Order: sequence, then structure tokens, then C-alpha cells
Amino acid sequence: MPISHAHLRSFNAVATHGSFTRAAEMLNITQPTLSGQVKELEERYGTKLFVRHGRRIELTDIGRSAFGITRLIFRHEQEVEQLLQSARALTSGELRVGADSPYLVTPLLAQFQRLYPGIQISIQYGNSEQLMAWIESRRCDVAFLASAPQGDEKLYSIPLPPDRLVVFVSRDHDWAERRSVTIEELVTQRIVLREKGSRTRAIFEDAVATAGLDLQDVMEIGGREGVREAVAAGFGIGIVAETELRADSRVRTLPVSNANLAHAEYVVSLQEMRSLRVNDAFLDLVRTSLPATNE
Repeated sequence: MPISHAHLRSFNAVATHGSFTRAAEMLNITQPTLSGQVKELEERYGTKLFVRHGRRIELTDIGRSAFGITRLIFRHEQEVEQLLQSARALTSGELRVGADSPYLVTPLLAQFQRLYPGIQISIQYGNSEQLMAWIESRRCDVAFLASAPQGDEKLYSIPLPPDRLVVFVSRDHDWAERRSVTIEELVTQRIVLREKGSRTRAIFEDAVATAGLDLQDVMEIGGREGVREAVAAGFGIGIVAETELRADSRVRTLPVSNANLAHAEYVVSLQEMRSLRVNDAFLDLVRTSLPATNE
């Protein structure tokens, strides 16, 4: 008897999301039903597809091989669905977007929604490491992030116009009326930074190391909003991309005069996901909407 589509779908979902709970939620079935289907698949062929370590699971060697095949099966299934949807001029479908901040992605998504009002858009925010993990696990279709692995043939990326990092301080800080600071001055102060994995933090730490300096006092806060609130309250000095610090009367911004803090932003997708009609339409919008963008 052939393998049932439901069993393969359950296995593929668990392998994709690395969690029985998350997979069941995504498939809109109960966890016992999903677990039972995976167990039946394992028992039928007398093999283990997953190794369970408490709540954490890993694919076995045979499981990884099977996952490579099911990814193709369900990608082709998506392609057929998108092809049929394209005949209706993209009147339905889904676009899942990841981003490290809302500032670049929001205007583009608003433009995309105006062009294709029937497309359901979802967005989740994270740091660069999380975004790459979501792309690779197919939790999102495209991602806006501040770095793209070079030479990875699995990925397709569009570079966006470069941005630069700036310093911001509370309006009561001694530097609030200055026009710029040096990186040597910065390392003498308490610096409020995002968590490890943040590209903003990595760029700043690289610039400090390049200058042959060390950070002496770092206050780590998860999330961009948390950093802004801490700086506004006077806990220290923040680092942020210039385009991402919205108007806030509580803080003042100033550039670093003697360090290269420019950085690029990219829109990234898996090459194999570009064939999906919705993804292709959004990537095409990105290319045509940003004159400074080039492939």
C-alpha cells in the first residue's frame, strides 16, 4: 500500500519546524494525531526518522534523506497551487516575511498589498541569526536582513541601498549637543547593545576591534525598542541604523567621525522558493521599487 499523503505531510512538518507541537499547529491538527502518523510511518518501515532528546528532536540519517525528498514533493505541490493561483492574477495566496526591523519592509509590503489585495501577508521580526534560520527552515518565504551569506548557491539575495550606524544618547547626556564623537570616546562609555546575533551589534563590535580597542562596559537588552527605552532613560549610549531611529524628543543622534559603520541590507530567499508565483511577484516589486538596488 502506498505511503499516505497525510503521513508524509506530518513527517515533513515536524522536520521543517523541529517540533511536534509547532507542526501540529501549522497543520491545524491535534498533536496526538500528528505524533501517531509519524509513529505509524516509522513502525511500518521499521526505522527511526527522529531521535528524541526530551522536548528536542533531531532527524536521523534516514530521516534527513527522507526530508530532502519530501521538501521537493511539497515544494512542487506549492508550485502547482501557485501556478493555478497565478491564472487568477494573484487574487489569493500567502507571503510570509521576516525582518530585522519594520522600517524598510513596511512600505514595500503596503505597496504589494495595494497591488495584490487578495494576498495574505504575515510578518515576524528577529535578529539576523533567527532570520536565516527561518529562511532555511521555510518558516518565512523572504527575509530582510543586514547580511547575506556569500557564495551560498541555495540563496538568492537583492542588495538594498546601504545604511550607516549612528550613536544616540539621551537629551540630558553630556554629548547631546555635540556634532560627532570618535570611536575612542565611545569605548569609555557604557554602551547599550542588542543581544548576540544582532547584525547592528556585530558591525559595531567589528569596528571597535578594527580600531584595536575593547568595549569596557556593555549593557545587553533584547530588542530594538528595549535599547531605545534604556538609552532614553539614561542607562547608556545606543547604536542604531540611521534609518531605524524614529523621531523621539527624548534622544539625540550623532555620527561616529572616525569609523566606517556603513552596512548593507538584503532581501533574501531560497533559490527554490523563487519559483512560487507570490514570492516572485514580491521580489520583482523589490527590484523595481528601489532604483539603487541591483542583483
